[in-house]
Amino acid sequence: MCEDDHEHDHAGIGRRAVFVTGAAAALTLGSVSFASAAPREQRTRTVRGTLPPGAPDFVYVPVEVPRGVREIRVAYTYDRPAVPAGTQGNALDIGLFDERGTGLGGRGFRGWSGGARTEFFVRADEATPGYVPGPVRAGTWHIALGPYTVAPRGLAYEITITLTYGEPGRTPRPVYPPERAGGRGRAWYRGDCHLHSEYSDGRYTLAEIAGLARAAGLDFINSSEHNTHSAHPHWAELAGDDLLILLGEEVTTRNGHVVALGTDPGTFVDWRYRARDNRFGRFARQIRRAGGLVVPAHPHATCIGCNWKFGFGEADAVEVWNGAYTPDDEVALADWDGMLVAAVRDGGGAGGRGWLPAMGSSDSHRSPDVIGRPQTVVLADDLTREAIQEGIRAGRSYVAESSKVSLSFGASGGRGEHAGIGERLRVDGDTPVTVRLEVSGAPRCTVRFVTDQGVLFTGDPLPESGTGTAQWRTTASYAAYVRAEVRHAAAAGPLPGALAAFTNPVFLGR
Repeated sequence: MCEDDHEHDHAGIGRRAVFVTGAAAALTLGSVSFASAAPREQRTRTVRGTLPPGAPDFVYVPVEVPRGVREIRVAYTYDRPAVPAGTQGNALDIGLFDERGTGLGGRGFRGWSGGARTEFFVRADEATPGYVPGPVRAGTWHIALGPYTVAPRGLAYEITITLTYGEPGRTPRPVYPPERAGGRGRAWYRGDCHLHSEYSDGRYTLAEIAGLARAAGLDFINSSEHNTHSAHPHWAELAGDDLLILLGEEVTTRNGHVVALGTDPGTFVDWRYRARDNRFGRFARQIRRAGGLVVPAHPHATCIGCNWKFGFGEADAVEVWNGAYTPDDEVALADWDGMLVAAVRDGGGAGGRGWLPAMGSSDSHRSPDVIGRPQTVVLADDLTREAIQEGIRAGRSYVAESSKVSLSFGASGGRGEHAGIGERLRVDGDTPVTVRLEVSGAPRCTVRFVTDQGVLFTGDPLPESGTGTAQWRTTASYAAYVRAEVRHAAAAGPLPGALAAFTNPVFLGR
């Protein structure tokens, strides 16, 4: 049987308390209480309120959960008023923390669906995708609201909380994908490290992602749901000798997104801070302690909260190309090239932490997003988590728009010295150096060699077959590094043609 709804009004200022969680300011509303009930009974409460413009990043609704609860179910709605052009409308994210609290670090984290769902449930044996199954213990739980944008007249919301009483189910023991697949020894491996499924705001199932990754010729992928690790134990049955599945998260803050790439299974990374809170370093170090790489995503994206504000001092690589190539990717590429110039100026380069390798990923969410466009192609000792990460960290990689495009790029000196992508050719400044690129799968594209002085070589368009070579001679005193770009024919306008592929640099000189 069900008890009639009880309503709580959170509109009154006296029901609110503002506090600091150790990062961004947050708002906690008055608590919602439930009485005990017999097994299989349900109790429902409805909460209504309005958030004003300028509301804190996170608003918590405490829920007093008694003993004997089997399931918590939450549904919510909010108004979406029409607003003038150029004015933000309403968007309200949602998640859940259990009785262990809302402290920064996420000890009590039980799930996050952002704005992708209007309802979710959590119980011991199962949970809505994006949420973590486990015991429903007595205590103060918190529904976390994230007012992403608030219209000028405010954001009116309604939350319905339903508790179902009874014996809990058994929480399944998680099984994770293996950290090794059937590799080819030291070889070039193709991967897409930024993907979304129904476990956050995507529409693909995990099985669809795995199938599309295989069809795209990928050797590895990385699970990167927004602000949740809940998909990790659901990947195991989809891995195989032909596909390495790494586990991670897209940590989606209000000041930029970062991909945690290849963390230990079950690692959750909190996102509830801004650049001004000086907390990012703590969580970047957590990612690395968990065996992962720190990769700022789409640093010049134009969506609200997507532009990267934390700096690159904690990064292991940067996502320069995100999805279909657009002007913000061109800006990211130019910004990254500026970082290479700064690394050369400051004495950095291959062999040290003085430069930041570039990556590309699809950020696919749903059809028609193309998984594997683009993809990062990594020279690794084997198809394992550790070897792939080491190749990415060292910059032994290039980015291609599909598995049809293959590159071979390097520089040679006069005495047989050779260096490949991400390496240094150690020659004197006046020693002649030959830079050579071999391309396949890029019909009618143009090759450019880019150095710390800019574009110093542009080849003729490749033939219809898409296969060709480009060669250029220089010295280390003239070019401190060389990287290659393969571009489609330029459309009308000031920007060069969209990328078909680009490489990390080869450094020249001692």
